[in-house]
Amino acid sequence: MSDLFVKRLRLNVSAEKAFQWHERPGALDRLTPPWSRARLAERSGGIKDGGRVVLVIPVGPFPLRWEALHFDYIENRQFRDRQTSGPFALWDHTHSFEPLGEAQCDLEDRVEYAPPLGGIGRTIGGLFLRPMLQSMFAYRHRITAHDLSVHERYGGRRLHFLISGASGLIGSQLCPFLTTGGHQVTSITRHKPKPGEAAVWWNPASGQIDTHGLPPVDVVVHLAGENIARRWTADGKARIRDSRGPATRRLCESLARLQPRPSTFISASAIGFYGDRGATVVDESSSTGSGFLAEVCRDWEAATTPVAGVMRVVHLRFGVVLSAAGGALAKLLLPFQLGVGGRLGNGQQYMSWIGIDDALTAVLHAAGDKSLTGPLNVVAPQPVTNAELTSVLGKVLRRPTLIPVPAAAARLAFGEMADKMLLASARVEPTRLRAAGFSFWHEDVESALRHTLGR
Repeated sequence: MSDLFVKRLRLNVSAEKAFQWHERPGALDRLTPPWSRARLAERSGGIKDGGRVVLVIPVGPFPLRWEALHFDYIENRQFRDRQTSGPFALWDHTHSFEPLGEAQCDLEDRVEYAPPLGGIGRTIGGLFLRPMLQSMFAYRHRITAHDLSVHERYGGRRLHFLISGASGLIGSQLCPFLTTGGHQVTSITRHKPKPGEAAVWWNPASGQIDTHGLPPVDVVVHLAGENIARRWTADGKARIRDSRGPATRRLCESLARLQPRPSTFISASAIGFYGDRGATVVDESSSTGSGFLAEVCRDWEAATTPVAGVMRVVHLRFGVVLSAAGGALAKLLLPFQLGVGGRLGNGQQYMSWIGIDDALTAVLHAAGDKSLTGPLNVVAPQPVTNAELTSVLGKVLRRPTLIPVPAAAARLAFGEMADKMLLASARVEPTRLRAAGFSFWHEDVESALRHTLGR
């Protein structure tokens, strides 16, 4: 015996546009909830008949393999996938698109499913499966509507993006976000690309980049850099510095020699540029701060000098990017889910944050708005203190937040990094982004957390 789950969504685009979004590379990545930690292991054939998808989903210490086959493809109207091996006794998913005039359609997800283990599975699964499907498809529909709306807003010429750091937290979602919008993406990697892989090889130590056969590039997005969220040893700090300032300069020197040259260079930076400023409000017009992170960010931004005269250069000063898939939020989740989370230090330090999807849209905005140059704070308009974040995260997860982490304990665990990152305060305004007409999806931290955590 099987159950039926149906969810419908009205979209303000034509059925053809909605279908094409689903058919482009990257759609499955965008539709996969970040809290699931699912990883696309294999894919062939797209969504047409015979297309095959293999997902690997971590369940505790064990990876769960889910394989599905596509069939019943009807261009611009329908496609289906059926589980061929995986956790369900039955999984048959129909995606259908019903036109409602030239600029509107209804998307319907219809899933016939049955849990494993027969009657026992139905009894146990009934407590979890339905809420899981509700949460998963609510997320999928939010992302579908959001991305289609964004790409309608930033429509026009399709661009070719060259992206470094494509496997990082932002890059791993930026690539599918752009490809589903119809843009072309080539990643810059440290390994020799496999046959058919849309990538070029780059040696950060020498700056050498293999652009042989690379089609003309419109926009370069430079996101690569050593992870800073760890205890800082002398060697680790040296790697952090080199992966940003010197490596960026070497990349820019190589890109400046390209013919034809890209028109825009978008380089990641961070609000660490401002240093520890307490409760003082800062924006792009504010002076730089002091300390290791501020020095790294200054060098990072200055390293783009080789392309400054021949390309439009934008420095995206990212705040803390909120995503259940990685970064600071992912590290916080386990203690908070166990009910042992709490404020850090006195909790009065400000954290300027940005939802992952707003961060992606900011990149697209910077690429399309030719009036933008120089620094751009990529932060939400409502920064929060650590105590406020702690309270809201506990509320969203329905867990107590009664166990504070003393500043001394943070310093013992993380050394200098605790003072410069965890206990430092940055109350940053997105002044230039708002003046450029940017529209935030998540302005308050609770809505951003509920979205990425499926709560």
